[in-house]
Amino acid sequence: MRILLPTLLLGLAAASLPPAQAAAGDCGDAAALVQQAYPKARRSADGASFTLEPHTSIALTPPDYDTPRLVCKIWPAHDQLLLVAVPLIDSALSVDGMHIGDIELLVVDRKNQQVRQRLLQPGLMNDDAIAIRGIGFDTGRYQPAPKITAFGLRIDMATHSQANPFRETDLRLYALDGDALRMVLDGLDVAGFGGEGDTNCAGSFHSSQVSLAMSRAGHQGYHDITVTERMDTDEPAPDKNGECQSHPGKSVKRTYRLRYDGNRYQLPATLKALEQ
Repeated sequence: MRILLPTLLLGLAAASLPPAQAAAGDCGDAAALVQQAYPKARRSADGASFTLEPHTSIALTPPDYDTPRLVCKIWPAHDQLLLVAVPLIDSALSVDGMHIGDIELLVVDRKNQQVRQRLLQPGLMNDDAIAIRGIGFDTGRYQPAPKITAFGLRIDMATHSQANPFRETDLRLYALDGDALRMVLDGLDVAGFGGEGDTNCAGSFHSSQVSLAMSRAGHQGYHDITVTERMDTDEPAPDKNGECQSHPGKSVKRTYRLRYDGNRYQLPATLKALEQ
């Protein structure tokens, strides 16, 4: 069983918010914000989306649950800045609930709405049977190096299957280093759920959740990150009265140390997100 809402600890505090909370209220006039960032974008008649030539769609309000949309979050570490994630979906190739697209991250000056930094992440909105369920910012006080702060982007993914459920939450960290915005941690699997069951009760499931903490040690000018992973299992089954009972196994904890190689933090294969 993988849990979708992990607690992320970095230094003294690093709170992770669900995507709905991360998006709520902080965009303000989302349409004006998109128009400022993408001057050539054309707004739809119903005002729910924009289109970039030739057929890239930016959703402001999702027409259905599965459509990734623009999200915003004020950055507490720099409260004059607004973080914006803009899913850029190829509407010509995205069919039958599957998405093909990129995501662009914007750092926007809240006072004048000017884009200070932007970073395109190609292919990050691609999905299929394991669909993107939500995106959101993690604005805990990530400080990987003196005078360098970072924020997180979380992507929640899941299947529709009840017999073979799968969920995963991936975390990426982006550092604001001078005038440059760059990714320093790519696709860490921080939480999720998986297994097989009969859709009523019986089954075998596993879960994991990860916490992060800064280390005093460092490499290439960046602090190491200590990652603690907790793995749990459960084999629920009906009792003699037909009531579903949990049968959890013993928790297993593993600790890893992520080291910065001058470009980004290196991940062990066991912690990499599904698409990595």
